[in-house]
Amino acid sequence: MTTKLSFPVHIPFVEELGLELWRFGGGEAELRVDLAEAHLNSWEVAHGGVLMTMLDVAMAHAARSHHSHEPGQGPGVATVEMKTSFMRPAEGRLCATGKLLHRTTTLAFCEARVVDEHEQICAHATGTFKYLRALPTRGRHAKTLQRRDPSSTENP
Repeated sequence: MTTKLSFPVHIPFVEELGLELWRFGGGEAELRVDLAEAHLNSWEVAHGGVLMTMLDVAMAHAARSHHSHEPGQGPGVATVEMKTSFMRPAEGRLCATGKLLHRTTTLAFCEARVVDEHEQICAHATGTFKYLRALPTRGRHAKTLQRRDPSSTENP
């Protein structure tokens, strides 16, 4: 039986959406969410932004999982580009699976899909991610990756 994992990095937006990490390793990642009213659009199905976030985070974690054995779990990743296709309205419990297709020293090429509780595909994406140790911001400052404290018992 699979159990929910803690995200290896602190991502407030992902936590606010209620996304859960269920698999992380070997170039793959799996996220799940039970849709709530806040996740819906005016058609009362999952908002495209929720699906795109799930796809993005699943791919990013698949890319990072290659470094999960390294101290501090290696570098972070930043999305360089992402292409998304929506196939059907998404409702109920959703599952996003991301897969690392190819990597170089600085880039990861990934794909992901979101399926509903009936295993019907709702959305698919491909993306390119850049491995980064820090994120340059305004004023020539660099922001460091906000890693989760390994001693924390918190499981958002």
